[in-house]
Amino acid sequence: MTATMTDTPPPAAPKADTATRSGRSLGQILMIVAGALLLVAAVRVISGSDQLTSEGQVSAALSLAVPIGLAGLAGLWSERSGVVNIGLEGMMILGTFGAGWVGWQSSPWLGLLCGVGFGVLGGLLHAVATVTFGVDHIVSGVAINLLALGTTQYLAKLFFVDGKAADAGGNPKQSPPVDSLPRFDVPGLSSVLHSIESHHWFLISDIAGILGGLVTDLSVVTVLAVVLFVGSWWLLWRTAFGLRLRSCGENPIAAESLGVNVYKYKYMAVAVSGGLAGLGGAFLALVTSHSYLEGQTGGRGYIGLAAMIFGNWRPGGLAMGAGLFGYSDALQLRNGGETVHALLLLLFVLLLAMGGWKLYKKAHWQGGISLMVAAGVLVWYLVTDEVPSDFVGATPYVVTLLVLSLSAQRLRMPKADGMRYRKGQGK
Repeated sequence: MTATMTDTPPPAAPKADTATRSGRSLGQILMIVAGALLLVAAVRVISGSDQLTSEGQVSAALSLAVPIGLAGLAGLWSERSGVVNIGLEGMMILGTFGAGWVGWQSSPWLGLLCGVGFGVLGGLLHAVATVTFGVDHIVSGVAINLLALGTTQYLAKLFFVDGKAADAGGNPKQSPPVDSLPRFDVPGLSSVLHSIESHHWFLISDIAGILGGLVTDLSVVTVLAVVLFVGSWWLLWRTAFGLRLRSCGENPIAAESLGVNVYKYKYMAVAVSGGLAGLGGAFLALVTSHSYLEGQTGGRGYIGLAAMIFGNWRPGGLAMGAGLFGYSDALQLRNGGETVHALLLLLFVLLLAMGGWKLYKKAHWQGGISLMVAAGVLVWYLVTDEVPSDFVGATPYVVTLLVLSLSAQRLRMPKADGMRYRKGQGK
């Protein structure tokens, strides 16, 4: 018996919690951020495109990133409970209509609440179909997208073409204008950072421009979105409620056997998901355009899902992905082909680094392809002065495809995500 106990290897020490959760330490993340700042600053100096890190560029990117980030956060809540939510686009559409319809009749604050409420209705419909009736999650999500589009088009024709709405500027494709929600600058910081940025110093002015864009002309909904991101992280990863909800997405049968009401947690998660998507739609209606417009979501629900996948189903990575997509969208909207042309140099460096890393890892085929593409991008940058307008408009979607293809190898979705679950399987 003694010999048996002696031969038995001791239990392995548990890995550090930070490594288990994220795979990267705080120091590694800070090094990555510092390297990215140095690279962007160098590209700005070499290309002469000062708009890359300007206050206006970052401020516009933040505004464009908020609805994408809220859609991605909505997807994170749903998928962490095990329900795939392809219907985010439709829930955002419902949010835009609810905010525009109620906002012009009363106040933008009430419109904001109604946008969230309309999104919750879409989320509950998705929960009924997938959780209660076991409908395929993808089929239900697509159905909600189609249903939301058709319903809002019908209601717009019903409510915006006659009477007071028509007199106030409404028509079948848009609501009358809605009053603006408050916007503000952070006192004392905005002007100082703008002054530093105007000197165009290497790295220092770049950091000042980025920080200035984050504290200038902020909407209250932007601040609310930041609070929701931090609150979601704390609630889902630091509380017993979050542990139970995430267990429903990892192994609902085991969760049920431990006394977790899986249906209740899935319903709550998908309802919250719909509310967050509705809030993203309300942001578009009340902050971006000050009215409901047909088609104003522009596929942001799908891009939000891409940001969520890029972020590996975690709020921090999701925020980074939404910021990247918002930044690329702001580039093509504000500055056109010349500034997007400067991104080719940045893309060349990234592809070159990835090719070298793949060759170091003995992935010769992938490394060779990366280096060849890098060479083609460098030639494109050297022989042209700006990117054609057709390609400029596709910049956010090209960035989406590139990011997903580069991050695909590190992804780990919840194990039971998208699986049908029937109550009683854990007994």
